[in-house]
Amino acid sequence: MKTVIIFDHPYGITASHNQPHKRSYSAALAQQAIKDLKDSGNSVDIIDLQKDNFNPVMGKNDLLNWRTKSFVDKQSQNYFDRLQDADEIIFIFPIWWEMMPALTKGFIDKVFAKGQIKKANGHRLILPVKTKIRVLTAIGTPKIIYKFHYGNQLGKMLKRGVFGKMGLKDFKIINFNAEDRSKEQRINDLKKIKKIIL
Repeated sequence: MKTVIIFDHPYGITASHNQPHKRSYSAALAQQAIKDLKDSGNSVDIIDLQKDNFNPVMGKNDLLNWRTKSFVDKQSQNYFDRLQDADEIIFIFPIWWEMMPALTKGFIDKVFAKGQIKKANGHRLILPVKTKIRVLTAIGTPKIIYKFHYGNQLGKMLKRGVFGKMGLKDFKIINFNAEDRSKEQRINDLKKIKKIIL
């Protein structure tokens, strides 16, 4: 099974160690996911948007791809090609201001572009329908407040507005709140990832 991980955090995917102001629970989520996948014999392709210096801005030239069938941005084309034979795609990022970071939004805008869409069964297909989508986030807002006060808007947007429109029904989003949890609790949370992604 091939899994592509799309990772977005300014500190990078290796910033999982407990070093103040240089650590990221998102990176800890990614490192655990990579380990679990590889231990289970899966191939893992990592797209680290920060490391790649991905430009999330959908400029006027990029918008051409919404009406044509060719990518203007070679990096977006590369990402698109890498996703085509993935059995599973995992997004990992922090939630800021109750939404995803700009690089992740730009990735969705530029890589899942209208010019690449094929229509079938009323759905706009970019990826094979069997593709599993998993979203692992690090969130500061207590999960119950995010769900009931803010309405879990990110989950709805991704499930209904992005992947649902592509006909991808095997979708799960799991928010991990690490801020108010002990080190032991955070480590125990990481152990839950295997069941989510495999």
